[in-house]
Amino acid sequence: MHKVTQYRDRCIGCNACVEIAPDRWRISKKDGRCTLVGGKPTKGIYHVDIHEFELEENKRAAASCPVNIIKVDGK
Repeated sequence: MHKVTQYRDRCIGCNACVEIAPDRWRISKKDGRCTLVGGKPTKGIYHVDIHEFELEENKRAAASCPVNIIKVDGK
């Protein structure tokens, strides 16, 4: 398993992560920021465990983020 972390309060809503990994990312209609699907918040930082088959597209999503708020870690 791997973990994706998002610092959502710093998101600018560019939509790059949604384009690359649409099964794990969505744009919020409330505030226009990207939302980590299935993410659990801890003090404003969202975390979710992902499977191996999701790893590469989420790494690409993290690399494409212009404000560098997405982290992908191995367990």
